[in-house]
Amino acid sequence: MILTLSCDDRPGIVARVSALLFERGANILDAQQYNDQETGRFFMRVVFDPGEADAEAWRAAVRPLAETYAMTWTLRGRTERRRVMILASQTDHCLSDLIWRWRQGELPLDITAVVSNHPAASFPHTDLQGIAFRHLPVTPETKPAQEAALLKLIEETGTELVVLARYMQVLSGDLAGRLEGRCINIHHSFLPGFKGARPYHQAHGRGVKVIGATAHYVTADLDEGPIIEQDVERISHRDTPAALVRKGRDIERRVLARAVRWHIEDRVLLNGRKTVVFTD
Repeated sequence: MILTLSCDDRPGIVARVSALLFERGANILDAQQYNDQETGRFFMRVVFDPGEADAEAWRAAVRPLAETYAMTWTLRGRTERRRVMILASQTDHCLSDLIWRWRQGELPLDITAVVSNHPAASFPHTDLQGIAFRHLPVTPETKPAQEAALLKLIEETGTELVVLARYMQVLSGDLAGRLEGRCINIHHSFLPGFKGARPYHQAHGRGVKVIGATAHYVTADLDEGPIIEQDVERISHRDTPAALVRKGRDIERRVLARAVRWHIEDRVLLNGRKTVVFTD
């Protein structure tokens, strides 16, 4: 099982958690912890063999300790698969990459649906076979109704994580708030950076020497959510805008894939406007 927790730091937390696991016959397989000295918050991720007790029994055992320390916590089985919905527009390199990794077993998740504001025919190079596809077109006038339909689909399918794989629509503040902490976006820049249309052309025009991508949680503040993962690649004066687009797509794919995997493996804990990421 995987136990994650965060709370105000105080002496004895590690000892109490370890003692609880020991007393109930669990075997700790991996443990990571972090004390944020700026905020005074403590974060921990523990992977353990639960023995013969089931998840509900373990939740009942952890609950009194969590209440004592006012913990924010989660507990789930290591083989439990997260239900993930992927949103995409016509730019499909991130969508295709996530599906490929899922089919290869690199991302242990269940895709509840692929949703797009464009029809399935817009993705001729993406293998959507066996995946539920929903076309939800949107205009400025229909945006509230479209988001209501999207939220209904999220709830009906039991979706736990929404991934914006280059979904070129800005979520409303209301929807972003409802999905807080469970909606990941890939941004085509090393934030903060060049926003708006044709970002790689903007970067080329400014003569930048690195390009990058950022995966972050979606919030009501556009592109200001807690950052999960970033990566960059050096470029030179020889790189054309087309070369920057090609290299940028590669960065976006790997950054988003890492962010999604870390989330579904319970490696990402929110820390205000930041995250604590217990990488493997």
